[in-house]
Amino acid sequence: SYLLFELDSKFPSRRRQKGCQVRIPLHIFQAVHIVISEEEDDLSQRFVQTQLLIKANVVFLLREPTFCEAATSAAVVPRLWFSTKPLSDPLRQLQKQLWETYLASGRGGDYLFSAINKDSTGKLTASEVNAFLQAVPYDGTVREEAFQALANLAEDHEISSQEFLRWLVTATKFSNCSPDLAEPGDYYHTHPSVGARSVSREDPPYSWNKDTMAQNVRRMEYAVRGKIVMRAEELKSQGREIIFTNIGNPHAVGQHPLTYNRQVMALCDLPAEVGVDHPYADKIFPKDVLAKAREYREAIGPAGTGAYTHSQGLSLFRQNVADFIEDRDGHPAYPGDIFLTNGASSAIQMILTTIIASDKDAIMIPIPQYPIYSALIALLGGRQVGYELDESIGWAATGEELNTRLLESHAQGLKVKAMAIINPGNPTGQVLNRESLETICKFCADNEIVLLADEVYQRNVYDPNMEFLSAKKVAVETPGCEHLQLISFHSTSKGLIGECGRRGGYMELHNIDPYVHAQLYKLASSGLCSCVPGQIMMSLMVQPPQPGDDSYPQFHEEENGIFESLRRRANALVQGLNKIDGIECQPTQGAMYAFPSVKMPPKAIEAAKEKGQTPDLFYAMSLLEETGICVVPASGFGQKKGRHGFRTTFLPPEDKLMGAIDEFGRHHKLFCEKYA
Repeated sequence: SYLLFELDSKFPSRRRQKGCQVRIPLHIFQAVHIVISEEEDDLSQRFVQTQLLIKANVVFLLREPTFCEAATSAAVVPRLWFSTKPLSDPLRQLQKQLWETYLASGRGGDYLFSAINKDSTGKLTASEVNAFLQAVPYDGTVREEAFQALANLAEDHEISSQEFLRWLVTATKFSNCSPDLAEPGDYYHTHPSVGARSVSREDPPYSWNKDTMAQNVRRMEYAVRGKIVMRAEELKSQGREIIFTNIGNPHAVGQHPLTYNRQVMALCDLPAEVGVDHPYADKIFPKDVLAKAREYREAIGPAGTGAYTHSQGLSLFRQNVADFIEDRDGHPAYPGDIFLTNGASSAIQMILTTIIASDKDAIMIPIPQYPIYSALIALLGGRQVGYELDESIGWAATGEELNTRLLESHAQGLKVKAMAIINPGNPTGQVLNRESLETICKFCADNEIVLLADEVYQRNVYDPNMEFLSAKKVAVETPGCEHLQLISFHSTSKGLIGECGRRGGYMELHNIDPYVHAQLYKLASSGLCSCVPGQIMMSLMVQPPQPGDDSYPQFHEEENGIFESLRRRANALVQGLNKIDGIECQPTQGAMYAFPSVKMPPKAIEAAKEKGQTPDLFYAMSLLEETGICVVPASGFGQKKGRHGFRTTFLPPEDKLMGAIDEFGRHHKLFCEKYA
């Protein structure tokens, strides 16, 4: 019933180990292929490489000299390596391998359960759980409290497969997010904006359900629109006044659109006879608006804005983006390297989709970070390696920190393939100087890491002593970075334009393999094209009216008014927060956010723990219920251990923001008194 492969005279006698065997049930394989390979750089290392083509979901057996059982979910097990030296504990090795696979992909949880459940009873005992926890020691990639929670659960009762799978989802979410076990459906089903839905059936049960759906979707977290926001909208539907400071959505909280952009957009969309060719058009619209709209309409073609475009975006618009980059940096940029995308988020997803190729591929992300990165890494089956920004020196990233995290990832067997930076910072609001950018660019170039530069807030720099420098400009001007692989992202959602709903964005490829470039085009073409209004708005953002144009005076007045108001609000918010005893906030040099730290009373931390929440979520929910201010818990972005806080925008109108600052102070005093 088995094929038995025993190491024999093909191996030098000094390396042969008696009883080192591979026993494989014959009936489950279509083919078994065994080859012997030698590593030229170290002849003492010899392996048997086994490629197994499996008919179905089955178990395979290893004997060294006693067998251990393990299940595999893959239709093909690409390679299984067995050292000529017998493993001291093959079961632990197997559990660790399956655990690491789940960490990356969210797949194979039921097979990991089977590998832990040695006696095949369908229930995990305390001894089995403890053995598993010793096989996969805590390394900072999962919640610190998760392992202890599983051990405590096993002490209370034997753990079923369903309980274990639920624990896996919770334990392996972004490690700084709330461990609250409530499912999104708890709020979603009563969400006032969802609308009526069909009645769910109770019998028979759905085949596609919580346990059978893709578990990596359950594991991903996006705190910016999490439970705090859902609760806020629920309260708003009940008549409460809510101040939404949770997301950088300028128009939603009162920022006016730029007139010039909206006029050109309208004329691109309108049929010519009621728009650019209307007999009174020149009496309604400025001459430069009409000229720009006609230029864009010609580039779009007679089909208009309702037709698909080239998958990278219309060539005129990409040329405008390239001209903008060249003028900004003083170095050449090319339209063929530009992809117009549905906001920066879809561009980031495209890149991570093509970079993450295995369970061991890792992406370095800043901590704190914008949660699109941790969410997409979890969704796509990669591993995140967080590098901490130092709050004490203005949220800077040091070379020592980058190298330490890289070495740690290598020790874990991970391959760091890309690194993200956010400049200006979200949620931290810092602006990177040339020295910091040079350190980052050299680090990535030296280690052949692709640099992902998220630069969507480049117009939002309020500190007169700081200026925005693009990663591309610094890389081109820094010796040793000539071959740095770089992708830069920008968006119409931020800056002074704030057109979030248009979903306009771009990415520029710099020093990227032409083959990969072509594959990115293939990926873009699978979505046909980005939305045309977003393409138009992006082109308008990078090609605004110039002095002498009819629209320039009004455009300049509107844009300057937005910028100066943002500068005033940023300073007022930081100063106001720092006046509150127990709250500290670094200066906001740019972007749209403040990221204060909050000193939490010990009893509040205990109360949060009892509710299964992070202290940040507990505090933010209290703030919402008491004041109607909706912020995002800092744990959703990641932060240094022991730190607590939240992220808030300063986008609400100035009068509302000043009132909110007073409410921050009032709530914090009440909160500390309650849990004193």
